[in-house]
Amino acid sequence: MKILLVNKYHYIKGGSETYHFGLAKLLESHGHEVIYFSMADEKNYPCEQEKYFVNNVDFNGHLSAFAKLKAGFHALYCFDAKKKISKLIEDEKPDIVHINLAHRHITLSIVNAIKKYNIPIVFTAHDLNCVCPSHTMLSNGKVCDRCVVEHSYKPALQQKCVKNSGMQTMLGVVEAKNYERLHTYDKIDFYICPSDFYRRQFEISEITKSPVVHWVNFLPLGTEYKMSENTKDYFLFFGRLSVEKGIMSLVKAYELGGFENPLYLVGDGPLREELEDYVKTHNLSEKVIFTGFQSGDSLKKYVSEAKCVILPSEWYENGPYSILEALASGKPAIVSSYGGLPEIVEDGVSGFICEPNNPESLCECLKKMNALSPDEYKKMSCAALEKAKRDCDCEKYYEKLIKCYEQLIKKAKEKKQ
Repeated sequence: MKILLVNKYHYIKGGSETYHFGLAKLLESHGHEVIYFSMADEKNYPCEQEKYFVNNVDFNGHLSAFAKLKAGFHALYCFDAKKKISKLIEDEKPDIVHINLAHRHITLSIVNAIKKYNIPIVFTAHDLNCVCPSHTMLSNGKVCDRCVVEHSYKPALQQKCVKNSGMQTMLGVVEAKNYERLHTYDKIDFYICPSDFYRRQFEISEITKSPVVHWVNFLPLGTEYKMSENTKDYFLFFGRLSVEKGIMSLVKAYELGGFENPLYLVGDGPLREELEDYVKTHNLSEKVIFTGFQSGDSLKKYVSEAKCVILPSEWYENGPYSILEALASGKPAIVSSYGGLPEIVEDGVSGFICEPNNPESLCECLKKMNALSPDEYKKMSCAALEKAKRDCDCEKYYEKLIKCYEQLIKKAKEKKQ
């Protein structure tokens, strides 16, 4: 079977790319051929299909008014992407297309191109772009489900949900309405949501008549499910240092508890400078340690030696790899109750669940973790490891996915006859 994988980044940028490239390796390990469609970028991994990649578009740089307008129209419907993926399909003739991140940069203009060749489409929802113009279900830093529940984008326009900009919000709404008008989401044959919370948002929004399932993200081929042998006494957050991750609440919770064991913040992001200023002015510099971005063996070492991993997100997380990877190392986790996080961590069993935006609640969870006896901690670590083994095995995921692929391909062939 030849599978065309679509993702707007062809290098590791976040969890969606971990899934994207992990899926490619998993499929190839079973003898399938994988080809790619993405966006051109100097950071891309080498790829035989890169000549087909869509032109790079920057939505975040310092752009002129004309460049912003041009980028905005690109986000609505990219004819370049539609043309180039058509050429790729004609040359390579894939059996199925599996889309990951595509909105804004590649756009779902590619759906019409793919369907022209009667090829089935699977879509893994790594974010909430399909149901929310801002793709995060955040409005002015607070979670908001009004557009989903009300089946209307008026709340987004009223609240300027996209980067607090009326113009950018309008473009996001026009994009959403355009896909609605073209019935784009009905043309995608099968949706996979890494969290049941995300699946429910699809269900509530009623954006598609196609099947939408919840499958927990798999961990990559070769993942070792084993207890750490060298656990040290420190708390760990790793990931993007940004507001929605709840890091400021974490630092405040740590300060409230007056803890002796250090807190390591592994990663980088837009909130780092503000966090460093807070730590310095509150005399926490010797206890709150910023390591900067880490990856590979260095990151694995931080995770394997941590007492627990913390993700107190203040937005609707999906199925974050940071927590799944921690569980696979037998690490208990402390998470907030938002989105898919409470689906991953069972309170008091494999970790603790705190209230989001609540340093006092998070502080109590940190205290509970420190108060565990050695036997209680070991029991919690074992529960975390077993959870990862049970839910994140890549071969179990492959069995479900390949069955889905085969059924969709068969259905497409019968429709053509």
